[in-house]
Amino acid sequence: ESGPFVVEVPAGLIAGMILDNWQRVLADLGVVGPDMGKGGKYLILPPGHGPVEAPGYYIVQAASRDVLAGFRLLGDDKDAAIAELVPQIRTYTWSPEGTGEPMPARDAGDEPWSQMPPRGMAYWDSLDEVIQRNPVDERDRLIMAQLRFLGIERGRPFAPDERQSGLLEDGALVGEAMAKANTSDKRVEPPFWDGTHWKHALVVSVDQKAATYDQLDERAAWFYEAVVISKAMLTQTPGVGQRYIAAYKDADGSWLSGENTYRLHVPADPPAAGFWSVTAYDEATRQMQVTEQGRPDISSRKEDIVANDDGSIDVWFGPQAPEGHEANWVQTNPDEGWFAYFRFYGPTEPFFDKSWALPDIEKID
Repeated sequence: ESGPFVVEVPAGLIAGMILDNWQRVLADLGVVGPDMGKGGKYLILPPGHGPVEAPGYYIVQAASRDVLAGFRLLGDDKDAAIAELVPQIRTYTWSPEGTGEPMPARDAGDEPWSQMPPRGMAYWDSLDEVIQRNPVDERDRLIMAQLRFLGIERGRPFAPDERQSGLLEDGALVGEAMAKANTSDKRVEPPFWDGTHWKHALVVSVDQKAATYDQLDERAAWFYEAVVISKAMLTQTPGVGQRYIAAYKDADGSWLSGENTYRLHVPADPPAAGFWSVTAYDEATRQMQVTEQGRPDISSRKEDIVANDDGSIDVWFGPQAPEGHEANWVQTNPDEGWFAYFRFYGPTEPFFDKSWALPDIEKID
């Protein structure tokens, strides 16, 4: 609403993206963006803004008023990276005359993170707020026609009566149940490795389009479970970007559940030029598992990780650490469902040709 603004990215091991309201990629940032890790200034223009002359800036045209810029710090020393790079990420307004005023910022600190959407009428209120604030995209016009009959229309107040509110609350409940099923049991693609339950976490394209249709279920499967997407997250270039593979079921086809103990055998030489990690997420909130252990993942960068004689690594999941395997253990919460992401940073050729394969997570009796 304040007009063009700038996102300034520091030089260093940092990667990110700028997305519009539909989480469509407007630009990649940092080592995966045009600045190639050397730092840069990204000038974001609001919808309908004309072209500008801005030497030294990367120009980004937004299609919505809501814009998200996200970053990931890639250095081995997390605390050092936070101290060095985060203060250098700046946002400020812009005009042809030059740099404007710093934009408001709030440090989230230790505030808990949740992936849960608003529920009940709060969902519809939030949807109406977003629609009132943003221009209508051409691809949304048919959906907007349907929303009119639910009382949501741009430029008009949303004021359902008691009966309508009850129906809308029921609809939000059923809709989220559909989204959960669509996310945790993805049917738009087969398993990534034959004979396993590992599947692409991202079954949606960066532009969210297939050859003859827009990816409705694919888009919902990813964005119910996660936030942000980038070209680098769907890399097809060995040694560049990252790829995510997800598991929701064990080797027997049963849902992963926090009261059980599981083992994941990671064969030697995982195809990752940077590093690999496996993370446990809460099924209900889609956030990293919050446990007494305070560490939801195991990574090849973990200094005390214990490898087998052949170079393979066994990662353990469960409410209690198996004796002798404490260094390779990720705690889970009893009676809570969970799922796993295995991430390859800088995936190499054996990932793409599948000559290296990850077996299923096994339940240990």
